[in-house]
Amino acid sequence: MNRPNLVFITTDHQRADSLHMTQCGREVTPHLNRLAAQSAQFERAYCSAPLCVPARTALATGKYPTASGVVCNDWSGETAGDHPPMHQMLAEAGYRLGHFGPQHIRLRPELTARVPFAAYADTDDYRRHAADRGLPAPDPRSRRAVRELQDGNYAATQYSSAHVSAWDGPLADFQDCYFTERAAAFVREQAGTDAPFALFLNIWAPHPPLAVPHPYAGLFDPERIELPANVGLAATGEPAGRRRGVPAQLAEDVTIDAWRRAWAAHLALTHLADACVGRIVEALQQGGVFEDTLLLFMSDHGEHLGQHRMYQKMEMYEQALRVPMLIRLPGTQPVRCEEVVSHLDVLPTMLDALGLDRPAQLDGQSLLPVLRGGAAPADRSVFAQYSGNPRPGDIRRAVVTKRYKYIYDPADAAELYDLLLDPLETVNLAADPAHATVREALHRRMLEWAAAHADTWIGRDNE
Repeated sequence: MNRPNLVFITTDHQRADSLHMTQCGREVTPHLNRLAAQSAQFERAYCSAPLCVPARTALATGKYPTASGVVCNDWSGETAGDHPPMHQMLAEAGYRLGHFGPQHIRLRPELTARVPFAAYADTDDYRRHAADRGLPAPDPRSRRAVRELQDGNYAATQYSSAHVSAWDGPLADFQDCYFTERAAAFVREQAGTDAPFALFLNIWAPHPPLAVPHPYAGLFDPERIELPANVGLAATGEPAGRRRGVPAQLAEDVTIDAWRRAWAAHLALTHLADACVGRIVEALQQGGVFEDTLLLFMSDHGEHLGQHRMYQKMEMYEQALRVPMLIRLPGTQPVRCEEVVSHLDVLPTMLDALGLDRPAQLDGQSLLPVLRGGAAPADRSVFAQYSGNPRPGDIRRAVVTKRYKYIYDPADAAELYDLLLDPLETVNLAADPAHATVREALHRRMLEWAAAHADTWIGRDNE
């Protein structure tokens, strides 16, 4: 049986609303928009964790972070070696694998010890390249000091801030361009072989720091950026503890003008990431394998970018949890799905589309029927976990339905938002007596889900 090739492209921090967005008279994602016109586009796709390593490990294993064992960027539990990643499944099925870009999957043993990659380059390779070439170092002004809850105590640490700077090196040496050209070369090398290949390209943009290379730096004029209405504004009824979180600290004292500059830089980096996607599509077409390739695109999580007066991810609001998600399966018609789905659905969907056996007890559902013109599961709930970073700290859990989102924090008040009437989540309804029945039902649903998915981090008696 001749199986399709696989190309799986991810970005980092890309917002779901960037697809089909126009700012300053320019499409932000022209290549992705063209790809979307040939794909299944999932309008309400949610990540399982608004943090890089837990999200990507969950995506690779098809298991929620507490089940995969990887709940923080630098901390993993006893189950971190129990579930094989998709890369291992593909290698065992005879695929030749290539990986290019940051590799944020934390398992025991590590991914490179599990999988015989035909080609591999990650952040360490780029660092050596940057040192050899004398490329610009990160602007120290892009870092901001914060205090973060870790193992029960607040510790001083630093995160990338909303500061904008220029990256003055050659465009070809910019990290994402460096990896994309190597990924395109891998496609060209594999296109003439008989064995199927699987390419994983992890694009770092638009992850901060907001250092933008020429010629992208001037594409979006900050003064002409149209900002969402809640940039710089917290929700009415926001729990007090949210202001102690890292995203809120990173947004302290950031002016509207500074948010405009941050938006312009973020969109420029998103436009660069989009060009990288276009480069891979071009390589597939030139190699004559575009119609023989299952192509998946998504981001690991989103970015607040000033909404809720927050920056980066690590909270449960739409801007951090929702992700762009496209799946192009040759021989199928494009479709837009508006039902709630999880990025954990990607692994079972991919395995079904490639004709490979699925492991037992994956946490997601196959979306192959949607790709083939059928309906997605209606009235579904999806869930998300945040357990602190880089070690256990702030605990958040969220359940999202077609209309509502419920956010639970065992150390603070709950949140409930009507996503139909209040898509920007500006009014917390958790304390509203008129919504008590909805709140209680979603709380019970979350506790039932936690019990079924090895989430022992929240107590069943907590209300």
